[in-house]
Formats: sequence, structure tokens, C-alpha cells
Amino acid sequence: MEALERSLYERLGGVEAITAVAHAFEERAAKDDRINQKFARTNLDRLTKEFVDQLCQDTGGPCTYTGLSMRQAHTNMGVTSGEFDAFIEDLVATLDAFNVGKAEQDELLNNLRPMRADIVEVDSRQVGTPLPSAFTPAPPL
Repeated sequence: MEALERSLYERLGGVEAITAVAHAFEERAAKDDRINQKFARTNLDRLTKEFVDQLCQDTGGPCTYTGLSMRQAHTNMGVTSGEFDAFIEDLVATLDAFNVGKAEQDELLNNLRPMRADIVEVDSRQVGTPLPSAFTPAPPL
């Protein structure tokens, strides 16, 4: 029962482990032709910081996410349902590579899945779509 009493943040290994997962995930996503075009104009330092802050905050850690809302951050990106699913698949593969337990993965994914409605703009199984010219990325930190 002790594992259930500790926060997901603690069970994941804290901010250092979350940061390592975030970096590994970004490397995986950069090589994934299903989603990498969506990051073409993204400031990666900002993405890393905000991804870590959000995962840390959402898992019960001491971080505070101060970035844009998911809807604001993804407006005009043209993210498809298929691309969101590919993003999740890459995250799961990264978590598997770090030997994150199934219970912790499920808990983390349950935190992320509600964001789908704010991220997906195109109800399509298509992947690898280009980033629309109308997309304006957040400025560097």
C-alpha cells in the first residue's frame, strides 16, 4: 500500500527522472516522421522546460507550469487525432525504456488524455502532416 501513498511525482523519481524522460522523449519524437513536423518551429529549450514543469506539477511535484494553455499553445498547429496518438505512443515507448511501471504510466496518461480536446484540431487518423503556416510558436524563454 505504501506505493499508493506516495505521489506519482515521487514514484517517477522526482524532477531529475522527469527531466531525463523529457529529453529522451524529445529525441524520440524528433526522429518520428509521424509527428516531428509539428515541432519544426518550436523552441526546444522552452518545450523541455515547460514539458518538465507540466509533468512535475501534474504528478504532484513542486513545479509550477507557467506556459500557455494547451489550447493556446496548439492553436493553428493542425494536430490530427493520429498525431496525438503517435505522441502518446512515443511517450509510452520512452517510459518503457526507463522501466516506468504500468501503474505509474497509466496514472500519467490519465492526466494527459484530457488534454486531447485542447490539442487536436483535425479529426483524422493521418500522421506526418506539415505545420500550417498560420501557426505562431511561443517565443524562446
